[in-house]
Amino acid sequence: MEYIIIGLLVVVLIVSVIALSKNVNESNITERLGKLETEMIKELGEFKSEINKSLNDDFTGLNDRIDHRLNLINDKVNERLDQNFEKTNKTFTSVLERLSKIDEAQKKIDHLSSDIVSLQGILTDKKTRGIFGEVNLKHILYNVFGEGKNNTYRLQYTLSNGTIADSVIFAPDPMGMIAIDSKFPLENYELMVDKNNMNRGLAERKFKTDMKRHIDAIATKYIIPGETTDQAILFLPAEAIFAEVNAYHQDIIDYAYQKRVWICGPTTLISTLTTIQIIIKNLERDKYTKVIHQELRLLDIEFKRYKDRWDKLYRSIETVSKDVKDIHTTTDKITKRFDIINGVEMESIEHEEN
Repeated sequence: MEYIIIGLLVVVLIVSVIALSKNVNESNITERLGKLETEMIKELGEFKSEINKSLNDDFTGLNDRIDHRLNLINDKVNERLDQNFEKTNKTFTSVLERLSKIDEAQKKIDHLSSDIVSLQGILTDKKTRGIFGEVNLKHILYNVFGEGKNNTYRLQYTLSNGTIADSVIFAPDPMGMIAIDSKFPLENYELMVDKNNMNRGLAERKFKTDMKRHIDAIATKYIIPGETTDQAILFLPAEAIFAEVNAYHQDIIDYAYQKRVWICGPTTLISTLTTIQIIIKNLERDKYTKVIHQELRLLDIEFKRYKDRWDKLYRSIETVSKDVKDIHTTTDKITKRFDIINGVEMESIEHEEN
């Protein structure tokens, strides 16, 4: 920009020199050129200083704006870094907490695995499986009916035929006593559901045979006419076996239905016992309702007697009240008569004295 302006000034100078050369003589050209050169140098110096000052001011303002923008960018970057660091710190803390929970869960899983192994060892024996089913049944009865309810249920109850049921429910008429027996057919079930077993079909047939044998035993031993109700409950302590029977072995369900034996798992047994409990409470409520109704009828008779006696008393009181009213009227009349007599006597005495 500065060089362009200088070039323009030089061109103006040359044009001025040519114009002057036509009107002045040659002796004055040198003097005028000198003056013109001096003025041009002076103007160029002033112009250069103004341009330098303007450029310095522009550069200073531009530098200030750049510094301000850089400071703003720096603040934004620091703010974003702080936010990201805070989020990263929270994420890291959350990861540590989850890792600790995972570690704790892993310990529990290891402990549970050892418990499952020990439980599997226990369930391999038929006797311990039977004890496990009885204990499970006992806890379910406690949870539904409460502990020590001998008038509602009883454990290890001996029937008239000499057999001992794991539990019986004493329901009022017309339901009667319901026997519950726990069965745990585990061996053939495990072989049947084992995908690596090549003889799963044989295991399934044996499992069905075991279930039907248990159903027959319960129907024969725990359904006694005149003593128990015409139905009994087969309790399977394992939900997996109960689900297997209901999902894939409808023939076992139909066979149990024919024998009047209801198959229950832990969950369905709780529902069944809860329903029986509601029925028992409704029957007891109906029984007390009849007693209350009978008492109300007797009370109605007594109330009618009370009403008759009250009516007689009311009539007697009304008669006495009428008599009292008549006596009161007679008393008023007598009192008036006495007043009249007293008035006559006083007048006669006054006349005699006069």
